[in-house]
Amino acid sequence: MTKQALVLLFGCVAALQVSAEVVTKDISYRQGDTELKGMLAYDDAITDKRPGVLVVHEWWGHNPYARKRAKMLAELGYVALAVDMYGNGKTADHPDDAGKFSSAVGSNPTLARARFDAALNTLKQQSSVDSNHIAAIGYCFGGGILLNMARMGTDIDGVVSYHGSLATSNPAKAGDIKTQIRVFNGADDPMVKPEDITAFKQEMDAAGVNYRFINYPGAKHSFTNPDADTFGKKFNLPLAYNEEADKDSWEQTQVFFKEIFKD
Repeated sequence: MTKQALVLLFGCVAALQVSAEVVTKDISYRQGDTELKGMLAYDDAITDKRPGVLVVHEWWGHNPYARKRAKMLAELGYVALAVDMYGNGKTADHPDDAGKFSSAVGSNPTLARARFDAALNTLKQQSSVDSNHIAAIGYCFGGGILLNMARMGTDIDGVVSYHGSLATSNPAKAGDIKTQIRVFNGADDPMVKPEDITAFKQEMDAAGVNYRFINYPGAKHSFTNPDADTFGKKFNLPLAYNEEADKDSWEQTQVFFKEIFKD
């Protein structure tokens, strides 16, 4: 190959690398009178419609970690929306505030469903999204929210909960759940009791749900978040990052998405 041809080849490759990049865009949407502030992430080099994935944040709110996960999904070829379940992009810097914010939404199923549906409808309305192929992932608070949305009959392809709460006062009955479920849990997470796991599995089995529950030995709460160690030490909370569990759960999520989006 001539020198001129090599220059042309590398120039084309460089041009493709420049054009193929993840774009992020802050987006406002509404639930009733409340403004919700999320972030869209997508690869602008993909012109076809593609599956959409919602990212439901931890109890800290719509923070950089939720946005990071949305970007990672965009790198996989999906359109991701990091949602705002608290309103006005509100975030917490202290567990006391995080507890208040998460309780205000989590203890109100009607409000939680309305906030989730507002995000879901916003994602479906994006021109780049195949509205027939939607999934959602959630962390801690977000994982628990997604399991409850599934119990309430949310009709999407799949939901993934990472170190989310499992307990419910309204267990699903046969036919209630219309989505496939994957749950990634830390076996050493003191916030999820063994009896919660047993009850969850019994609930899913009785309801005939397509689900998998993965329990990681040695993993504690918030095991997917690299900032967990810092938060744990700062606030004396049983949080800890676990690289092995984080990597494996993300790889299994990618396999799961390929399965549910294959049509």
